[in-house]
Amino acid sequence: MSKRLLILGSTGSIGTQALDVVARSDELELVGLSAERSWEALVEQARAHGVRQIALVDEHAAACASEAWTDGEVLTGAEGLVELVVESGAELVLNALVGSAGLGPTVATLGEGIDLALANKESLVVGGELVTALAEATGARIVPVDSEHTALHQLLAGQPPGAVERITITASGGPFRGRGRDELQDVTVKQALAHPTWAMGGKITIDSATLMNKGLEVMEAHHLFGTPYDRIDVVVHPQSLVHGLVQLSDGAMLAHLGPPDMRIAISYALHGGESVDLPITPLDLAAVGELTFEPVDLDVFPCLRLAGEAARAGGTAPCVLNAANEIAVHAFLEDRLAFAEIPQVIEQTLSELPSEPVRAFESLYEADRQARLVAREAVAALT
Repeated sequence: MSKRLLILGSTGSIGTQALDVVARSDELELVGLSAERSWEALVEQARAHGVRQIALVDEHAAACASEAWTDGEVLTGAEGLVELVVESGAELVLNALVGSAGLGPTVATLGEGIDLALANKESLVVGGELVTALAEATGARIVPVDSEHTALHQLLAGQPPGAVERITITASGGPFRGRGRDELQDVTVKQALAHPTWAMGGKITIDSATLMNKGLEVMEAHHLFGTPYDRIDVVVHPQSLVHGLVQLSDGAMLAHLGPPDMRIAISYALHGGESVDLPITPLDLAAVGELTFEPVDLDVFPCLRLAGEAARAGGTAPCVLNAANEIAVHAFLEDRLAFAEIPQVIEQTLSELPSEPVRAFESLYEADRQARLVAREAVAALT
């Protein structure tokens, strides 16, 4: 029998690749799609895949879709996303939304006891213990949709308690690997978006250029696998072919290698942790020739340091970090902030909003709101 699948963020990079995976599978049935504002692309996807329920966060976009598409129901706003999760009858939700906007649908999915394929790492960065506790309470599974976390998920499967000493997440180093701080003062948006390996959306590509993305992935790994922060490492691996490493207590190290194609991670999550056939050429190690690894320069890429500090502080600090980063990155993409000023905005926001305990999701929403206000003021002061 096919599994009923809902894709949130279907017009983005992960969403469109997920649709390619779905089109090749007899085990997945699409029951809903969503986007932020790309209504024309979303309607085209709905028609192509026979979907009868869609949601758009932007109200104007939802109105345009409702007028142009009469073959089903169009839901509107953040509430529409939650309604889509609850009413679609999905057995699996792929959350490929960008940023902290993905937290609400994550909570709704897990609260309904629905399994979650999670590409929205911010849900765990911001929600952390509350999100994992909710999954445990309802019995819903969280399966990561990320090359690094998919690799670790496979490597850790079946390992007995106490066997794993450390885990390592790899980073390509982004477009500015090897540069000094002075060389990053005047980089352009176009340069920052020129990732050497992966084709991704704007926000995550900038996060990869600053290495903030690796900081978020460390937090995600901490919550997914229950690994203490002092046992999670990050190493630069320019070839992007080794996606994760696990060091065992006897000194042996396991590595997960594969082509840099996100469909592998997406398919793994959508098929319940099983590997299925994909039209992807496997690695030819003789042709690859060599694999290299380098330490991360935290002086040049302070965002990774800031993420580590916020992770260890816990409470609302990761939420504040994430919100400030979203504001700073969007300001950079709009040419209102220099690339080197992104970490300045984040650090100032963290200093003005010390970590507080998190007792409920409402605490996170309030911390997010305050952090965005402070970050916007910081951006304005630098403009």
